[in-house]
Amino acid sequence: MRYQTLSAASGLALSIFLAGAAIAAENSYPAGNGERVDANGMPTTHSTPAEHAETADLNNQVAATDGQIQAPAAQVEAQAQADQNNAQYQQQQQQYQQQLQQHQAALDQNKADQQTFEDRTAAYQALRARYAAERAAYHRGIWPDRYVRWTLEEYSPKLVGQRVEIINGDRVGTVLDVAHTPAGRVEALLVRLDDDKVVWIDQSDIRYDRADGIVMTNLDRTDLRHMADERVG
Repeated sequence: MRYQTLSAASGLALSIFLAGAAIAAENSYPAGNGERVDANGMPTTHSTPAEHAETADLNNQVAATDGQIQAPAAQVEAQAQADQNNAQYQQQQQQYQQQLQQHQAALDQNKADQQTFEDRTAAYQALRARYAAERAAYHRGIWPDRYVRWTLEEYSPKLVGQRVEIINGDRVGTVLDVAHTPAGRVEALLVRLDDDKVVWIDQSDIRYDRADGIVMTNLDRTDLRHMADERVG
């Protein structure tokens, strides 16, 4: 478009110039030196100062028009590049904000999970302390001398299925399971009482007669039933 406009302006200037020359030629007369002159004796084959000035003015107008065409094109190109850069920057900022929000959400969730774990641990420890205190308050009979050596050991035979008796010889239940320490020693026995209640009895409250295959406890029947109703949580 710029070159078409420039060509049109140049063509206009040339047309005006040629038209002027044609008019001057029609109104001229031959001279002795081979040139043509007008009625005033002025050569018509050369441009007059006024024609030179008019041609220069037309050339200046064409140059100005060309500069006006080039300037908007450069501005449009620069604006397009600026818009592209801004769009890319906005996209990067959006991605960064999304990643920042995800990271913060993960931190918040981790903090909430940690707090929940600490709350549950504290509640468990409180219940466990209360459970231990309640168990410590139960009445325990004095072990007869013959029971002192009948402690539970890591090499004790299989205890599951053995009957459980209290000190006076009354049967109160049957061993269902055995809990061991990390070192492999017996820590507690899970006992099903004769009324179908289930209770854990600590190893300190148990003796085992390996000869007769009898598990003995110094807790009484009533306390065992109360213990079966307890829950650590």
